[in-house]
Amino acid sequence: MKKAVYPGSFDPFSNGHLDIIKRASLIFDELYILVSNNIHKKTNFTSIERVEMIKKCVQDIPNVIVESYDGLVVSYCKEKDISIIVRGLRNYSDYESEFNLAQFNKDISANIETIFLLPSTKTQFVSSSAIKELVKFNCDISKYVPKPILKEVKRGLLKE
Repeated sequence: MKKAVYPGSFDPFSNGHLDIIKRASLIFDELYILVSNNIHKKTNFTSIERVEMIKKCVQDIPNVIVESYDGLVVSYCKEKDISIIVRGLRNYSDYESEFNLAQFNKDISANIETIFLLPSTKTQFVSSSAIKELVKFNCDISKYVPKPILKEVKRGLLKE
């Protein structure tokens, strides 16, 4: 059985994330969505809230499991016997940081591979930071956030 993990802060979860999940779920028998905390980012939603929002968006994809974890992704992979990390690449700057992270992960655990999926043309420019900015300026984000969590994302981003 081929298992993979798609880690991220997912704050907020977007249609870009969902696009990667849908496509990766067709490649692997089990796809774990790992909500993690990035020590360099301030989150608007708790990890429990993010897990619940993602579950609402992927409930119709039977081979997707959504969890949170506070440790290193490679440690999670070892615990779950996962050998592949899935990452999305929107642009060259994503490539630079993801390449370095993949090399670092490979150095920590030689049996874990990272694969990169490119976004669809509809979602390649969607980012969590752009969604946050649009909400702050009262713009429509319905094209960028899955419908089941749209109101929840707006409300959560406006609570500051």
